[in-house]
Amino acid sequence: MGLGFVFPGQGSQTVGMLGDMAERYQVVRDTFDEAGEALGLDMWHLVSEGPQERLNQTEITQPVLLTASTALWRVWQSEGGRQPEILAGHSLGEYSALVCAGAMTFAEGVSLVHQRGKLMQEAVPQGEGAMAAILGLEDDTVAACCESVEGIVSPANFNAPSQVVIAGSAEAVALAVEACNAAGAKKAVPLQVSGPFHCELMAPAKAGFEEALAAVELKMPGIPVVHNVDAEIATDLADLKHKLMEQIARPVQWTRCMQAMIASGADEFVECGAGKVLAGLIKRIDRKTPVHNIESPDAFAAALAD
Repeated sequence: MGLGFVFPGQGSQTVGMLGDMAERYQVVRDTFDEAGEALGLDMWHLVSEGPQERLNQTEITQPVLLTASTALWRVWQSEGGRQPEILAGHSLGEYSALVCAGAMTFAEGVSLVHQRGKLMQEAVPQGEGAMAAILGLEDDTVAACCESVEGIVSPANFNAPSQVVIAGSAEAVALAVEACNAAGAKKAVPLQVSGPFHCELMAPAKAGFEEALAAVELKMPGIPVVHNVDAEIATDLADLKHKLMEQIARPVQWTRCMQAMIASGADEFVECGAGKVLAGLIKRIDRKTPVHNIESPDAFAAALAD
């Protein structure tokens, strides 16, 4: 059987996450302390005590989730877990995958996504952008609805069949939601996010991010990583950097990423991080493929024994 690891992105953070795992495995707390040293923040206090509003700030969310995923990866490795053959991460989770695959050090990854979060937050003033999840329409229909309205709005995440997230200016997203409802969407849900990610409004973040990325000593991943922008594996370092640059303002092709992993031989997945968002999406993409979570001691033990 081929094992694939997937790493969650923003939206999976909650106050108190990994508390039980930290009690059982010292490496979890140690990993958060290591991240805190890199950023000059008390990361474990933020995760344990909140407040949730602080945890939801993009510049905090991104390093917190990368740290959580890395901590669980380290526990998996230390407990003799089976080595995955292929990795992918959703949005921010792509950086977790790259850290765990050895493409950059953990300290570099934490610092990079902290800066990435700041740049993305600064690209669009609070309240001027929005995102919404559209359920029950084909990808092409959602894209057509976005194109039919005035302003900047486009698909941001192709998460699963009939589940697409759109992003853009607040006014244009509202108009696109109306168009999607008129086209027969089962549901349109505004998302509580701090910015309109993975759309052209994020373009201003690219210049600063290119500078931050240039400071990282990138290596080719030791385990293949499927990238969000095109559901392909980078061929060299230049291609890897290009895919990371493009990911900021282009949609996450998550459905295609999972299909590519399955086509490569992955027939079992582990969601390495907080929450169960990706497990739900994978079930929508391919119901036959088993998915394990490892965010709690019992779930971890079950996945390890499988």
